[in-house]
Amino acid sequence: MNGRPEVSASEATELLRHIVEIPSPSYHEAALARYLVERLRSWGFTASVDPAGNVIGELDRGPGPTVLLLAHMDTAPGTPRVRCADGRLYGRGTVDAKGPLAAMVCAAVNAHSFRGRLRLVAAVEEETPGSRGATEYVRRGHRPDALIVGEPSGVDTVVLGYKGRLDLRYDVRCPAAHPTSPEPRATELAVLAWRSLLEMLGPASHFAFDRPGVTLTELSGDLTTASAHLTVRTPPGFDADACAGELRQRVGRGEVSVVHAVPACRVRRTDPVVRALTRAIRGQDLLPRAKVKTATSDMNTVAEYWEVPMATYGPGDSRLDHTEDEHIVLVEYHRSIAVLAEALTALPASLPAMPRPAPGAQGPGRAWAATQGRLS
Repeated sequence: MNGRPEVSASEATELLRHIVEIPSPSYHEAALARYLVERLRSWGFTASVDPAGNVIGELDRGPGPTVLLLAHMDTAPGTPRVRCADGRLYGRGTVDAKGPLAAMVCAAVNAHSFRGRLRLVAAVEEETPGSRGATEYVRRGHRPDALIVGEPSGVDTVVLGYKGRLDLRYDVRCPAAHPTSPEPRATELAVLAWRSLLEMLGPASHFAFDRPGVTLTELSGDLTTASAHLTVRTPPGFDADACAGELRQRVGRGEVSVVHAVPACRVRRTDPVVRALTRAIRGQDLLPRAKVKTATSDMNTVAEYWEVPMATYGPGDSRLDHTEDEHIVLVEYHRSIAVLAEALTALPASLPAMPRPAPGAQGPGRAWAATQGRLS
């Protein structure tokens, strides 16, 4: 190894267990950030915490492209007991997304033949509307030459894209009146907003990538004041502004506001990052698969600003996200480290020369979304 650090399987397990044992629900990631900075520095990274609270680590391995590894360190609420049993590590974040984050750290250290810069971002607040950590990072203009997003895909699977998300809020106030008055009540108008959204979007589905999925996430109120929070998982090309505008017209009274919107994203199987990951999966004697997801991730956030080769990959079964049974199979976690290290080593040779946008210029991803918008 010529003195170069190498992360063993036991060290990789210890890293993952330690970061899972440090609680980091959204808005409370500081303790984990401090630990990660210390651990990254021990493996040769330059590492610090940026103004948003993200951990930024970098390994400079000579001339070559900059490849960004982006995963989030915040988790959903909940504290299932951290334990190892039957080759599995249990605990909040083992799958979403501390497992993928730890795999990226270990793979970056072990990818000794990589030439270029490996930049790791452990982002805050991905589990919240707005994904502030990733959003603040991309707004500062740190555009890489390629990107791998760390989310649970399964050790043999590359994620090509995600549905977008539109969060709407409906608020209404009505004059006080006797319950027998024929005028609509505030709660009735909030229910009307929900039913109108369902009617507008037609046959909705949380399982089909090309159709919107709709959820009434919160409803509160009484006869005079009511509020409804509505979430739409949006397919490619969905026009969020047109959707909000039509809902305003249909309801007639009250206020419809867009709380947060991020468009869907999708790359092709021929994307250089997809191909590098696919070859590396095959190199582990696994049959590679590719899929799209009907949730959202930080891939949506960065794709809105950067048109660079990208894909999502990481160990773990996403069906376990946020559950009391959340766990990761350690053998698959270790194999994902090998997949990532091999993909990183091969990636620089396959990256096209891409022009850099002027500082502060609008990202082509956002421009494309603006021109392709339509209501499905």
